[in-house]
Amino acid sequence: MRKLFTSESVTEGHPDKICDQISDAILDEILRQDPMARVACETTCTTGIVYVMGEITTHAVVDFQNVVRETVREIGYDRAKYGFDCDTCAVLSSIHGQSPDIALGVDKSAEAKSGEHTDNYDTGAGDQGMMFGYACDETPELMPLPISLAHRLSLQLTKVRKDGTLSYLRPDGKTQVTVEYEDDTPVRIDAIVVSSQHGDEVELAQIRSDIIEHVITPIVDPAMIDENTKIFVNPTGRFVVGGPQGDSGLTGRKIIVDTYGGYSRHGGGAFSGKDPTKVDRSASYAARYVAKNVVAAGLAKKCEVQIAYAIGVAKPVSVMIDTFGTNTVSEEKIAEAVNKCIDLRPAAIIERFDLRRPIYRYLAAYGHMGREDLKAPWENLDMSIELRKYFEN
Repeated sequence: MRKLFTSESVTEGHPDKICDQISDAILDEILRQDPMARVACETTCTTGIVYVMGEITTHAVVDFQNVVRETVREIGYDRAKYGFDCDTCAVLSSIHGQSPDIALGVDKSAEAKSGEHTDNYDTGAGDQGMMFGYACDETPELMPLPISLAHRLSLQLTKVRKDGTLSYLRPDGKTQVTVEYEDDTPVRIDAIVVSSQHGDEVELAQIRSDIIEHVITPIVDPAMIDENTKIFVNPTGRFVVGGPQGDSGLTGRKIIVDTYGGYSRHGGGAFSGKDPTKVDRSASYAARYVAKNVVAAGLAKKCEVQIAYAIGVAKPVSVMIDTFGTNTVSEEKIAEAVNKCIDLRPAAIIERFDLRRPIYRYLAAYGHMGREDLKAPWENLDMSIELRKYFEN
């Protein structure tokens, strides 16, 4: 059976990604000073303005103006002719403390209050909800091929802008890749879309030629491209107005880009701006870790993990393993092995991945999953060894 599947990515200069990076830059600065802080920070931006809001409980002293402006500067919006300027944009903030009602359950879990748990992992989940993780054997990093290629194209688009190869490019951009599958195996690329903000002086023909040469060709395996592959570069014909001038941005509006490109289910919670007691973030990382290690252990070719929590309760209310019929042992036994190998209470996840440190700013663009380039700890394969040993015994 043949089918097509498409995933998209966006560059760090996309308005929503600007907001994600600002929220996580603020989180990083707080964690640098106060690892136990509670942070739920969101950002919105539009023409000439950035607005930071949220609930933060910390003893850290943060210069929000400086963090915002330096983040926007590093992205590349550093002059007015780009439509947004880190030095002249307005920066507003509205911050208050975390609700004490939420803190009651996070500070001490229901199990700790009842005496069921007496260890140090007595932090309750910061909210109810379900989180998904996914892995498959389509790429070396065990990510779906469409989102993997889309992210790599976005990264390359940013690289050739920042290193001066294509100096007329501007920070805002999007990529999209359609992969054709035969019996669930990727066999060819059906379509590639690359859109990039650019200077007014350059013609579309040059942009198309340059992006094919410097962005697409270095990234996409030529064996996956044939005479029927469609390549679209700036298909509207013009993309001069971009970034916050072209569209408003908001933290948490690119959750599919952040995860698996739509290839797996999503619980709905965003990551950026949230400290790791928020299971939207930490449990999603744990679910990816479990799924990746199940595939790496050879127990399945595909694996999706769902973890669900109740607010104020440490232990998950459910853990689900789905291997889509690709498993080599029963899913029940895989779930049993996973529960033996990893503690999925929030405090245990935080400790395993050392999440109370400033690691989030650079995860906020080009995906949180598959980031072996950033040495994200949830991409480690150490548990695959334990899983193999479990089934050898």
